[in-house]
Amino acid sequence: MEKIRVLIVDDSAVVRRVLSDLLQADPHIEVVGMAGNGESGLLKIQQLNPDVVTLDMEMPIMDGIQTLREIRKTYAKLPVIMFSTLTERGSAATMDALSLGASDYVTKPSHSGSVLESSEKIRDELIPKIKALCRSKFPAIVDPLPKHIPEVFVPKPVRPRRDKVEVEVLCIGVSTGGPNALAELIPALGRDFPVPVVIVQHMPALFTKLLAERLAVMSGLKCREGVENQVIKAGEVWIAPGGFHMEVERAREGVILKLQQNAPENSCRPAVDVLFRTVAKAYGAKTLSVVLTGMGQDGMKGCEVIRAEGGQVLIQDEASSVVWGMPGAVHAAGLADKVLPLNELALEILRRVRTALPSPTPRPASNSSTFTL
Repeated sequence: MEKIRVLIVDDSAVVRRVLSDLLQADPHIEVVGMAGNGESGLLKIQQLNPDVVTLDMEMPIMDGIQTLREIRKTYAKLPVIMFSTLTERGSAATMDALSLGASDYVTKPSHSGSVLESSEKIRDELIPKIKALCRSKFPAIVDPLPKHIPEVFVPKPVRPRRDKVEVEVLCIGVSTGGPNALAELIPALGRDFPVPVVIVQHMPALFTKLLAERLAVMSGLKCREGVENQVIKAGEVWIAPGGFHMEVERAREGVILKLQQNAPENSCRPAVDVLFRTVAKAYGAKTLSVVLTGMGQDGMKGCEVIRAEGGQVLIQDEASSVVWGMPGAVHAAGLADKVLPLNELALEILRRVRTALPSPTPRPASNSSTFTL
């Protein structure tokens, strides 16, 4: 049976052994080698030709960022999953790694809890990411879409759409590959974007704060983590804080943000479905939603609610997605109004948002699709 070949690069012998044991317990994964630093890891990539590399951030001789830079010079498409600490420094380094082409990341558990609990957390997070990133190469191992979605979808009735319905909000759901996708999309919307933007990106708290800060610098828009009872306005971008579901709600002073910590949905908090449901309730047919690259199916049920209210749904295409799980689930369910590559989404969003408004010339898309400050 063909297996996904993994190379582990980490300076800790204990971590290398733990990761190897966890991964090899899965019948679809084979650990083909281990390295204690980046320099050795680069040599083993040449020798072993792995399908995936797990790369520690802090190592002697050549750290994770330096190693990643060298990997991307020769292996542009090799999936690389970074191992980082859940600290402000570790979060910033991980964001840098994502901007340099890392495929995804896993945060190391804190020192609290048992070794067994920590191992289970790593296993439950790492193995699905390895499989999702290898989906195109190993379709027999990785199911492209959730099994419960029917092969032939019978659309549910939706409210009839009026021509030229004015869009009043843009909501975006994204996961794996999201920071770079947002780095390309948000600046291309222009500084005069005429409606508020609300986003769920699957990330821990420190990461979402850094993401908002970096998008603000890149786009010139007001980009912040969501704040309880904050009134949202045109041209503002609000990102759900890690660990909190973000909702919108109509109030006397306008549409406001609400944060809550109810149970995760789709194993996620924040969850796209939670945000999308509440946006559909608050804005109805004046909702424009976008589902970008990401593993899993979060956002699919939310898109169903948006479509039922007469709103619009755009999704990123498979070719430009790091993982076509979330947009693929929306597509398989028959809920997408249009499927577009990432570099065409901004113009389509601007076209739909400005349908009932004057038609200024849209700002050209940014040439930069990664975080550079």
